[in-house]
Amino acid sequence: MNQLSVTDLAAWLADPERPKPLLLDVRQPEELEICVLPGVVAIPMAAVPVRLAELPEDGDIVVICHHGGRSMQVAMFLENRGFNAVHNLAGGVNAWAREVDPSMPTY
Repeated sequence: MNQLSVTDLAAWLADPERPKPLLLDVRQPEELEICVLPGVVAIPMAAVPVRLAELPEDGDIVVICHHGGRSMQVAMFLENRGFNAVHNLAGGVNAWAREVDPSMPTY
C-alpha cells in the first residue's frame, strides 16, 4: 500500500492529464457532516467488506479518514482482497485542512 501525502493528492487531482482516483472516505456519516473532500465515495469502514463490488479492482483508490489510521486498515484490507492500486491518505482530512485547504473545518 502506498502512503500518499495530501499535497501529492492535491497535485494529482489538479493534473488534467492524469486519471482521477476514486476517493474512498471511510469515516462515519456524522464526521462527513463536519468536513469532506469533494467527490468522495463515502462507505463507513465497517461497511467496506459488504460493498467491495462498488470499488474498482484495477483503478486507483485513495482511502481517506480523519488522521489516516482507519484508512490504512481499509487500504490493507483492500490490498489483501486483490485491489492493485490502493493509496492511504497520510494524515487524512485533518492534514488536508492544515496543508491544502485551511478553510476546511476540523474536529
